[in-house]
Amino acid sequence: MPGFGCNMLAAMFLLPLLLNAVLGFKLCPSTCLCYESSDLVDCRSRGLTRVPSSISHGTWLLDLSGNKVTEVHTRSFVGLWSLKILLMSNNSIHILHPQFLEKLDLSFNRLRWLPQDFSQGLYSLQELRLSHNLLQHLDSKSLEDCGNLKKLDLSYNHIRGLDIKALSSLSRLSFLNLERNRLNILKDGQLNRQQTLEVLLLNYNNISKIEAESLAPLRRLSLLGLRGNQLEHIRFKTFLKLQTTSTYLQMSLNPWICDCELQRIFGKINHVRHLHVEDYKDIICHAPAQLAGSVLASMDSQLCIAETASVLVITITVMLAVIGALVKAERNRKNKQASRSVTFSPSSCATLLTEC
Repeated sequence: MPGFGCNMLAAMFLLPLLLNAVLGFKLCPSTCLCYESSDLVDCRSRGLTRVPSSISHGTWLLDLSGNKVTEVHTRSFVGLWSLKILLMSNNSIHILHPQFLEKLDLSFNRLRWLPQDFSQGLYSLQELRLSHNLLQHLDSKSLEDCGNLKKLDLSYNHIRGLDIKALSSLSRLSFLNLERNRLNILKDGQLNRQQTLEVLLLNYNNISKIEAESLAPLRRLSLLGLRGNQLEHIRFKTFLKLQTTSTYLQMSLNPWICDCELQRIFGKINHVRHLHVEDYKDIICHAPAQLAGSVLASMDSQLCIAETASVLVITITVMLAVIGALVKAERNRKNKQASRSVTFSPSSCATLLTEC
């Protein structure tokens, strides 16, 4: 009898799967809307806490947005061999292991990290949305099996750093959004495999330094967003290494220290045929204090003229000081010589009296 009970339990578990396999086109979760003609299952905002069962095995798009799902496991999609697009934004997911998809939307959840085997089975994934989560770091293992990924959205997280090889497997990536994170540096080597990248959005981070070779591999980059960071100065050679057909740069809302060097760098960038500072007229000086709030573009070459004038004034002042010191030294020397010629010692006076 115990064996019979176990068999009954197994049968009860397997029956929905068998029915799904045989009559999949007729099955639909009671809380969802199913569209047989297009194999779409709409389970949006149904208060679900887990992935529902009895989903047609022919389903290729499953929308579970706006629910209360906290965990997603591989077993949640047993039998859904045709599933290509999974939309799970606005849930409470903190654990997940999805597989066999082309598009995965996990935005607006509570993910603090991606497991190292997160990408296992996601060989066909082309678009991954992870925006508005709590991610703090991206390591070198989490995305290593996503070789076909083309779009990756990591915006609105708490990411402070990327492993140097975190993106090394994403050689087909064309769109990368890292806006509204906490990155503070763009390092050499982080984007070495992203030669097909067309859009790189780094707006509103804490980036204060862009290393010299960090942008060099980006041969197809058409848009680079660096607006709203902590850049005070940049190097011309860093951007000159962007050997692209045409790249638009977004650089405003940074605490720029406006001086002759900065003006020269932007002047050089604006004269490079394939580089375009899209918001050059919106670049505002943060320092020095007397220029705070001034528009860099409105100064033309004034900063360099002012700096040259200051250098000339200082040079002339130093030269005058040196000349004054030399004149004073020569005057003192002559005075000493004159005083010696009219000074008589007692011995010299005795000698003169003797001679007389």
